[in-house]
Amino acid sequence: MIVLGLTFNTEFLMQEQNYSHKGWLNILAFIIPYLVVVGLFQYTGMLIAGMNVESSAPRDFDQRLIIKSFDLIGTCVVLFLFMTFVDKKPFKALGFSISHRSKEIGFGLVLGLLIMLTGYSVLLGLNEISFVRIRFDGMQLLKSVVFFILVAFIEEMLFRGYILRNLMLSMNKYIALLGSSLVFALMHAFNPNASMFALFNIFLAGILLGLSYVHTKNLWFPIALHFSWNFFQSVFGFNVSGQGFYSVVQFKINTDSSLNGGAFGFEGSWLSVVIQVLAIIGIAIHFKAKR
Repeated sequence: MIVLGLTFNTEFLMQEQNYSHKGWLNILAFIIPYLVVVGLFQYTGMLIAGMNVESSAPRDFDQRLIIKSFDLIGTCVVLFLFMTFVDKKPFKALGFSISHRSKEIGFGLVLGLLIMLTGYSVLLGLNEISFVRIRFDGMQLLKSVVFFILVAFIEEMLFRGYILRNLMLSMNKYIALLGSSLVFALMHAFNPNASMFALFNIFLAGILLGLSYVHTKNLWFPIALHFSWNFFQSVFGFNVSGQGFYSVVQFKINTDSSLNGGAFGFEGSWLSVVIQVLAIIGIAIHFKAKR
């Protein structure tokens, strides 16, 4: 038993230390082609949307939806080429195996709803926000669903499916998780109303979204949670990463504070930090129990 245990531990350590430079080199090689190709697709989307390409932002939500659709196409093109010719893996290896993933998808959708419902209820109870009205528009709600699905697929394929997966080839998987989460946060640094505290929240979100991928190499749970988090954040009236979207529930912030997130939205609040830490601990305990 002792000999078997020592053998297992030795093999485990050797496997954990069997890293290569290939992973992070793939990421470095990926950056410029990604920026160029996706930039061209976004530019095409701007022209099709009838947008003045010299303006700083789309005028309406339909334009944002068109541009985000071309963003998805461009991202898929670059990822397909790199997975096929650089990583020598099928596109599906990003983490798109769907077998036995229905429970994970359902849990991700429900978790995002529960987090935002809890956040809204707590802030309302603490008088941090005040309810104004309900404004239901079926078409706007449908467009929001499509938009946030696009966002979830783009960001999860990129940050978890490619960056995190490749970082795990070059380093310990938990260090890779921290690294990919840092990149995820920095990519939001130019969002409206961003602050260091808000970016720390986004960093935690990267850990929350990536922790299951570290154990499963599958994207369906993080995609479902990412979509649900953003969609219900918007539905309950919060800005999403500093940006305003259609909201069913409309409220006013009584006083901007780090408890309610102010103009950045729920992701800029201490309440978000607490909830995300609890969710991260819960997911970690789940996978430790399974292991």
